[in-house]
Amino acid sequence: MPVTSSLRADCENCFGLCCVVPAFAASADFAITKPAGQACPNLREDSRCGIHDKLRKTGFTGCTVYDCFGAGQKVSQITFDGEDWRKTPKTAKSMFAVFPVMRDLQELLYYLTEAAALPTSAAIRDDLAAAIDQTEAMTLETPGVLRKLDVHTHRGAVNGLLLRASDLARAEVPGKKKDRRGADLIGAKLKGSNLRGALLRGAYLIGADLRGADLRRADVIGADLRDADLRGADLRDALFLIQSQLDAAKGDATTTLPQSLSHPAHW
Repeated sequence: MPVTSSLRADCENCFGLCCVVPAFAASADFAITKPAGQACPNLREDSRCGIHDKLRKTGFTGCTVYDCFGAGQKVSQITFDGEDWRKTPKTAKSMFAVFPVMRDLQELLYYLTEAAALPTSAAIRDDLAAAIDQTEAMTLETPGVLRKLDVHTHRGAVNGLLLRASDLARAEVPGKKKDRRGADLIGAKLKGSNLRGALLRGAYLIGADLRGADLRRADVIGADLRDADLRGADLRDALFLIQSQLDAAKGDATTTLPQSLSHPAHW
């Protein structure tokens, strides 16, 4: 589904917030341990990653699958009006606190925008439009207001709408649909499975064999696809699929994707 550029990361207009704000521990995803609020040693003075072209090779796979949904540039250029935390240290604490809140709101906007674009969402399109307007208004609040927002409650209301959009879309798939919401499918052997219209919200599909699986109209919001084998899988109209899920998975040229998403370079 088409998504506006404001909901995609624009690193050129961000002050490297994803390289500073989150914490990460040395693991298969990160070569080092970094506490929250401390700049990664690979972050250059110009707010660019010094090893961006070799993140996977140097043990920073986790960085390659992170998506801020445009929160970085919005916080940097709109919320803080272009004030770089390096040059204006007094803004750092507030900027770092606002970034995760903004990311959550931008993620909700991304999913709401996709839901509103679904032809099957006609009955709830007004509700989706209202939720988009409300969420967008939240993203434009001052730093002080953003830090105090009850995003958890707002997310609950939005998720209810997204589930309704999902139900409407999946209802067009004939037959009984599988409900594997939140299921532990780590390493599951699902090669060639008919998962069309399945509810896979929040499912753990880490390392699952999904070669040749039919995932059309499957709701994969929040599904963990790390190292899942998607070779030959059909995801052409999977619901709420995002680029970072694909970046974390394995696939090849035979994996069918929505037009708005692309085959990762490492496939």
